[in-house]
Amino acid sequence: MKELILNADDFGLTSGVNEGIVRAHRDGILTSATLMANAPAFDDAVARARASHSLGVGCHLVLVGGRAVAPAAEIRSLVDADGRLPSTLSAFVAKVSAGLIRQRHIEREFRAQIEKIRATGIEPTHLDTHKHTHAHPRVMMALARVAREVGITRVRNPFETLGDAWTAMRTDGVGASTQLTAVAMARVAAPCFRAISREYGLRSPDRFLGVAMTGRIGSPVLRRMIATLRDGHTEIMLHPGICDRDLANTGSRLQQQRQTELEALLDPGLRGILAEQDVRLISYRELN
Repeated sequence: MKELILNADDFGLTSGVNEGIVRAHRDGILTSATLMANAPAFDDAVARARASHSLGVGCHLVLVGGRAVAPAAEIRSLVDADGRLPSTLSAFVAKVSAGLIRQRHIEREFRAQIEKIRATGIEPTHLDTHKHTHAHPRVMMALARVAREVGITRVRNPFETLGDAWTAMRTDGVGASTQLTAVAMARVAAPCFRAISREYGLRSPDRFLGVAMTGRIGSPVLRRMIATLRDGHTEIMLHPGICDRDLANTGSRLQQQRQTELEALLDPGLRGILAEQDVRLISYRELN
């Protein structure tokens, strides 16, 4: 059986992103979203999630960008003097790889973010990370330890295969790129991810799509992804949203691209393709 999770990252980033995510679920085929506990429009996202009971909501754990949720005094190796997380992925990776960030501080911040979401009455369906930081073994170990402690057993497998990435990029008319290189480099850590997941009893979809085509999943690409699904569980990562001034002010590199992905999820022909391919839509709640 083919089962598909369509997950929107960055829930909480802006009210426009939140609106796009809820619209993609209500009027389209989106099944899941991951909520950022430290994002500016967190409260708005919570209110929208409460009104959208069928939308699966997980926790988008953040170690890059914005202010930490845990008290700065408790996570000194992770934040600057103002309590802000590293501003770029490269800066974070350099510090964590050099051992300059303590694992217990990452765990403390992860715990605080999950607790903030649970305090709203939302029970996270799963965990993933902003910018896929849990592809790093030290971050993955911290995530696994916290996941077991808080009783969350589902986590995103952030590793896309080169074959899947290349197929999607060819559909888009794009050749080799930095995204394809990033996919290849990240896969070095895949065996470690699987080993930690086994040790801590964590479950993930069999297949993960969307890294190489982040921000470029228009309707033709999404249709192709669905047409090439295989038996088992697949997650497709998306970033739908409304492109407005608030989004521009965040500095996110994904601007109009979010609108493109929203329109793809609203494509009225997708449900017919899903039926033809015998694909069942699920959220992480149904992942077993």
